[in-house]
Amino acid sequence: MRHAFRLLSAGASVLLSGCLATQSQLKHASDQQSMLLASERAQRIASDSALAQQLGIVRGDVSSLRDDLQAMRKEFGAKIAMLEDGLHFAMPVNFEYDDATVRTQDQPSLQRFARIAQSYYPGSKITIEGFADPAGTQQYNLGLSARRASAVRQYLASLGLTGNELMTVGYGKTRLVVPGASGSQPGAELNRRVVFVIESKGSTTVASTGDR
Repeated sequence: MRHAFRLLSAGASVLLSGCLATQSQLKHASDQQSMLLASERAQRIASDSALAQQLGIVRGDVSSLRDDLQAMRKEFGAKIAMLEDGLHFAMPVNFEYDDATVRTQDQPSLQRFARIAQSYYPGSKITIEGFADPAGTQQYNLGLSARRASAVRQYLASLGLTGNELMTVGYGKTRLVVPGASGSQPGAELNRRVVFVIESKGSTTVASTGDR
């Protein structure tokens, strides 16, 4: 009888030890899972923070900005480059030959651009760069490209971007998208364009995008 009792006691001890060990293992596993989740969350926050810094974002949600930029690429064929000196927008805002009037078909993309600038980059400098096709003299095209940039500036200001520092510059017939194309030649319209650079408050240099 005593022997049986000792066997039962020993069995109970083993069972209890096993339960305690199992509980310890579960707690350890739970702690590891919590640490893993905390690490993943920290990495996600750091990733969003790095992306926000890369985008030069002033305010707003990084995910929302990413979606808006992707929508501009898909809907308007915008080419958006994130470089050290700013966010560069090259989108289909083009002009008729020897003209500096903002076309009706380009207004939707300008409206979307204005909304993004207002939502995420309030108070940031926006430089509007104007270009011309190679027809005409260098001096004339410099003036024409500057007038195109000014026309876009006026349109953006009418959309409420007056709070931003809107700068304009004309580069004439430099940086041609289609070299030599002018007038009604194929690709000439691509040379008659404006592009944009958004400078975050911490940046001091305005540069041009390379894919023009």
